[in-house]
Amino acid sequence: MPKKVDHEARRQEISGALWRIASTRGLDGASLRDVAAEAGISLGRLQHYFRTKDEMLAFALRRINQLAGDRIRASIEAAGAEPSPRPVLRACLAGMLPLDAKSRIGTLVGVAYFARAVHDEQLRADARDGIPVLRAFFADQLRLAAERGELAPERATEDEAMLLISLVDGLSTYILLDVHGPQQALELLDLHLANLFGSPADGGKGAAGDQ
Repeated sequence: MPKKVDHEARRQEISGALWRIASTRGLDGASLRDVAAEAGISLGRLQHYFRTKDEMLAFALRRINQLAGDRIRASIEAAGAEPSPRPVLRACLAGMLPLDAKSRIGTLVGVAYFARAVHDEQLRADARDGIPVLRAFFADQLRLAAERGELAPERATEDEAMLLISLVDGLSTYILLDVHGPQQALELLDLHLANLFGSPADGGKGAAGDQ
């Protein structure tokens, strides 16, 4: 009988090779042949799974997002059975930052993908797909916080949710550029959440109570 090949596992192995290149020398000049060599397979075998670099980047980015989602869910679950909106948002936002080697690689792959998406309509559409879902989830958490008296109602909006996403994007960029380190990025994130919700000392009700 012919040997059964686990195609999903092979795609993940190739993605791993891509991540290693991203972590050491970047992806700008990396070709399919480079990734094949890093994975220890022939170019033809790699192209059996990914016909183009864009396909490979898209798969690698989806896999990275899946792993990041798993880490975020674990962090939320560690906060208790029914965590309030603020720790949920904090876990999600921190999970989107490149705070360690693995998440840094994920951000680098994302940067490479987005750079190509600027000039490719289909890649650009794919890159935009997840943003409305994330914005809606953050907005739901903000509205829940407002209902609980933890946030001023006028700040429980999709615009505020989009500002949170934009904040993390900016902090991530500056980590990659060494403008600040991961710890400072977390401190800036917590500063913004304190301005939004109020300080932990007042139970998170400062922003709502000041209105």
